[in-house]
Amino acid sequence: MLVGRGEELAVVERLLAGAAAGRSGVLVVRGEAGIGKTALLDAAVAAAGDGPRVLRGTGTEFESALPYSGLHLLLRPALDRIDALPGAQAGALRTALGMGEAAPSGGDRFLVGLAVLTLLAELAEEQPLFCALDDAQWLDLASAEALVFAARRLHAERIAVLFGVRDPHTPAFRPDGFDELRLRRLDAAAAGDLLTLYAADLHHHERQRIQREAEGNPLALLELTTARREGHGPAYDGPHGRIEQGFAARIGALPEASGTLLLVAAAADEGDAGTVFEAAGLLGAGVTDLAPAEAQGLVRLDGGRLVFRHPLIRSAAYRSGPAARRLAAHRALADAGGGHRAAWHRAQAQAAPDEGVAAELERSGEQVRARGGHAALATVYERAAALSPEPIERARRLGSAARAALDAGQLDRAGELAEAARREQGGDATARARVAEIAAEVANEQGDLSRAHVLLLDAALPIAAAEPQVAGRMLFLAVGSAWVAGDPEAAAGAAAAAAELDLPGGAAIQALARVSSSDAGVRTAALRALRDASSGPLGDLREGLRAACWNGLLGDHRVAYERAGAVERECRAQGAVGLLPRALLEVAQAQLRLGLHRDALAGGTEGLRIASDTGQTRTRAQLAAALAQLAAARGDEAWFQELGSLADAVDLPDVRHLRTSAAILLDLGLGRFEAAADRAAASPAGSACTCCGRDADEVEAAVRAGRPDQGREAFARLAELAGHLDGPAVHAVLARCEGLLAGGADGGAAPGRGPEGHFRRALELHSARDTDRFEEARTGLLYGEWLRRGRRPVDSRGPLRAAQEAFERLGARPWADRAAAELRASGESRSGPEAESPTDRLTPQELQVARLAAAGLTNRDIGSQLFLSPRTVGYHLYNAYPKLGVTSRVELARLDLAT
Repeated sequence: MLVGRGEELAVVERLLAGAAAGRSGVLVVRGEAGIGKTALLDAAVAAAGDGPRVLRGTGTEFESALPYSGLHLLLRPALDRIDALPGAQAGALRTALGMGEAAPSGGDRFLVGLAVLTLLAELAEEQPLFCALDDAQWLDLASAEALVFAARRLHAERIAVLFGVRDPHTPAFRPDGFDELRLRRLDAAAAGDLLTLYAADLHHHERQRIQREAEGNPLALLELTTARREGHGPAYDGPHGRIEQGFAARIGALPEASGTLLLVAAAADEGDAGTVFEAAGLLGAGVTDLAPAEAQGLVRLDGGRLVFRHPLIRSAAYRSGPAARRLAAHRALADAGGGHRAAWHRAQAQAAPDEGVAAELERSGEQVRARGGHAALATVYERAAALSPEPIERARRLGSAARAALDAGQLDRAGELAEAARREQGGDATARARVAEIAAEVANEQGDLSRAHVLLLDAALPIAAAEPQVAGRMLFLAVGSAWVAGDPEAAAGAAAAAAELDLPGGAAIQALARVSSSDAGVRTAALRALRDASSGPLGDLREGLRAACWNGLLGDHRVAYERAGAVERECRAQGAVGLLPRALLEVAQAQLRLGLHRDALAGGTEGLRIASDTGQTRTRAQLAAALAQLAAARGDEAWFQELGSLADAVDLPDVRHLRTSAAILLDLGLGRFEAAADRAAASPAGSACTCCGRDADEVEAAVRAGRPDQGREAFARLAELAGHLDGPAVHAVLARCEGLLAGGADGGAAPGRGPEGHFRRALELHSARDTDRFEEARTGLLYGEWLRRGRRPVDSRGPLRAAQEAFERLGARPWADRAAAELRASGESRSGPEAESPTDRLTPQELQVARLAAAGLTNRDIGSQLFLSPRTVGYHLYNAYPKLGVTSRVELARLDLAT
């Protein structure tokens, strides 16, 4: 009977009712040990009755060495449904759960998360689904990542997910962003009611003492009652310690063989009854010894598994008694099992270094690697290192542990392991270089690019003679880190070292170093060399993204869009979720430069969400900074500030530059010309500026603020850059700036070749296929303003009308309002907004779904591409149809859904 939890139970029941009504939901229930999380979950399952299907799992403290063990336990009743999943997802999930041969994708943790989402959605098609994860803080990291990834994408699937999390909990499990329910200790009245129910046989003063000692913890109230009845009286150590001591006392009172059986069950990481009984048999215990523990309510046999009634019982069973008994239990489990589990238990049974045991454990790690459990693999290598008698082997295994932790996204852990490996390596330069690469990757991901540069440079030089290929790669990465960090001197120094050593890849190293040059000609020539070197077939996906980047920096945004788009499509086809945010970043930046604002919004927000889910802090910051430009064009200050807080997570020149550029654009759009000019003067663009329009914005801000000298300085930088670029976009903006500077802030009255010629040339260049429609509209607005102020109102209406219509299509409200005001001032009778396009009514996700559906993809295909469940895809289509005025896919296919 659940006492004192009526409000909390109502919250969980509302979650279940929402799922039954077609609204998925996730709830994280937090609280200290014994506070009633499990009891609340039990009550919720009971209250749900026969309505939803229930999948239930529990994290255990000893599972970290086996990836996806928690997920396997949760999905066990539905494993027969895996074959119905899309091929890549089914293969990844089978690999992760150790079911058959490894798939080509391995156990890619994000593709596994997508497979979990699809599987849960398939089950929910038949009846509402309730997934309950108790003690989720002890889920292995691979399971936790997959489940959180899936839970973040639930919407209309009829699924309720409940995570029970003990506080304080391990930081590896981070279910951030979900609704939370925090369980507090029971008040005096509720605690008294509970004791009245369960301790009526005790005297009043005994119940009062129990109530004082339990301090409102429900489990403590019950277990102290049991201890009082049975005469156990361990020293007081707060409610948590008292509970575990009480359990330990009850276990100690069992027959010795029953205690041995519980110890083996606690040490086993999967709870399989057959393995437990076989291992216990080696220590003199058997099946019949289970009965006394069952009678005490400590453990039960459930579907072939031994299940402890509460995690604290398992903890007490494992920790009580001498260490020698625990080592014996692990040795017995090793002898009873096989594969990685046996190697792990043998390592846990080893009290002193032993190379044979360490080597066996390291070899077993290949099974973990094949399943994609990088966090668990790091644990395996770290334990193998601890068992290594020789420093050189210890260092090598610590380095492998650091690499696995990095692959798992555990940056702090990877850094600590890399440092431990470095301390063990002594004078082995090659080994130090391998560890330095790992430490540099950690520093890069954390935004400390200067440290990454130093680590790579210092480690590469000593191995240049023995390992020239490795040294060349490391120096290329060192130059890249210095470039992104805004340190051209460091980039040049590393390139000079590479040239002196004549390392492989020297031409690319020298070109990358020159990208940091303050000379626009040198910079663009270097970018062309890098672009030409990577202009072949798609090949490696990361190389494809670098090629898109080089083209974008050179102003060829159409090619950048096509190359990044090809990588994006391949990421979706392969389920390469980890690389997808970088692809979406490159795609969104190209779309912004082509005036495809709605597409940039859809893809950019998707990338931002996935980067957050996958812990890619730097990519998330870069996406936020890119989207800040879109927020600025729309004049959305609240969204701009929200994106800015995300971008501030890292301190990098490219992020700062994009943020400042966006802030200048926002000020311009809202008519804050002095603020825009001040901001531009305080943060010179320097060599970070290529084709982003930063200098052009400064020209406009300076002219509007009455600062022609500042405008001419920005124009000179823009003209220098334009002299080395071929595309029409930058030359169109350059011509517009010439018109601004020639006409002054108030324009000129007479027609002629001066400002008007520049504006007309700019519009002619803008008419090319691959120029920015937003920039074209800005040119039309400035030209129209100049004409109207020059007392040519009739001539001004054409460019002003075209500008207003373009701004409205792009959602650039402040700019559209300025154009409308100018039209009214010109005497234009029609200055209201044009008729809204049907696609303007769609959310970014609805537009993505509608386009794919119009192309003939099924809901399931669309879900695989967008990492949504088919039911959520159907939900978005259901909402999109009336907005578009259609009722079927056939009608949808006839619409023009282009931006």
